[in-house]
Amino acid sequence: MSGERILLKQGTVITMDDGLGDFDTADVLVRGEVIEAIGPDLGEPDARVVDARGMIVLPGFVDTHRHTWQASLRGIAADWTLGQYMTGLHLGLSALFEPEDTYAGNLLGAVEALDSGITTLLDWSHNVDTAEHSDAAVRALYDAGLRAVFAHGGGAGMYQVPSDVPHDADVRRVRDRYFSSADQLVTMAMAVRGPQFASLEVTEHDLRLARELGLPISMHVGDGEWGRSRPVTRLNKLGLLGPDITYVHCNTLADDELRDIADSGGTVSIAPDIEMQMGHGWPATGRLTRVGIRPSLSIDTCVSNSGHMFGTMQICLATQRAIDNEQPGASDRPAVSLSSRDVLSFATVEGARACGLDHKVGTLTPGKQADIVLLRTDNTALTPLNNPIGQVVYAAHPGLVDTVLVAGRVVKSGGRLHGDMEARARRLAVASRDALFARTRHTPTLSDARPGGTWQPAPLRTSEA
Repeated sequence: MSGERILLKQGTVITMDDGLGDFDTADVLVRGEVIEAIGPDLGEPDARVVDARGMIVLPGFVDTHRHTWQASLRGIAADWTLGQYMTGLHLGLSALFEPEDTYAGNLLGAVEALDSGITTLLDWSHNVDTAEHSDAAVRALYDAGLRAVFAHGGGAGMYQVPSDVPHDADVRRVRDRYFSSADQLVTMAMAVRGPQFASLEVTEHDLRLARELGLPISMHVGDGEWGRSRPVTRLNKLGLLGPDITYVHCNTLADDELRDIADSGGTVSIAPDIEMQMGHGWPATGRLTRVGIRPSLSIDTCVSNSGHMFGTMQICLATQRAIDNEQPGASDRPAVSLSSRDVLSFATVEGARACGLDHKVGTLTPGKQADIVLLRTDNTALTPLNNPIGQVVYAAHPGLVDTVLVAGRVVKSGGRLHGDMEARARRLAVASRDALFARTRHTPTLSDARPGGTWQPAPLRTSEA
């Protein structure tokens, strides 16, 4: 093992490793890309010392499903329904994206994630209409400097619901050009539409293509009324379920479909904020855990919600407790069914598992990659620190992220990202936003599109899908 040694000294360490436990005060020694040791006092090794006193040290968060390309349009859909999102953005503005817009969105979204302590991001990239768009999306993830999974989702032309267009064959070129090894910081998956949005024949084609290419699969199912068509049952009858699939949302799946996912070894990504805001249905958190599935968490899209994991954890926990508290006999329960530690594990361990990276990240474990976040506690939000995990989940926010390491490299310290990437990302995003809305003036179906919060697109109705 070689490389620079960094000693994170005397922090409150949450390892999320059940065998190792947590520490009120401990050191974390990093050597090169990996964690070398964790303990109450590792002495004075030959290392660069980072003073972690007054900080919580924990694994970097893992976001398992984000439409990162949309970051330059953040906030525009805050008051839209799912149907309006489909027509206004996915079937509307998306067609106006040039490759430089895809790059700008992906760079801003990835840098935003990294700044808030998300060290691993699955980029569910479903607006790559051309090879140039795909290249721009991948390049932005590399430039941002975080750990990422580029999930190739094709372009808007594949999303005329229900679609009979097979997945874009350019996925082969992208894999061969950028992803020759699974042992690199940015890896690849395939974002498959599934039987809610494509015909069963196309879905079978797409799944077989992903497996031929050796790519993990992420697929939307059970989001809103479209999800009541028993998509998992239909896939199961064809023998297409498997441990290589992450099922995104799952709100309106039947309980037996959730059991089928569990029996097949599949993983799940939930986005409780978006799911409630856009009418997907109540988050399936409790229903999933009852069949033995521990979900991961995702941001989904920043066109209507925030881009950080703190808010998603808070909403996940509060919503499930509200659901539990409505059940008969809830007042007599001896304990909550979902703990703060459970939700923190969804944001770390289970996220890594869903991305196929749990052998590398998700816990602070000697031998694993050093993807680490340090949160300041010398503030009114976290002082006094009476319950570190509970306070990370319920009280922390991105402004408390002091230091971030990715594969042992310090990319943020003193509350500031290193280099000029943040300023560059913001500058490109503003220019992209302005160019996109300038193009709408020449697009009759989008002539009323504008920023400012007043644009209300006509919705796509369930009966049209």
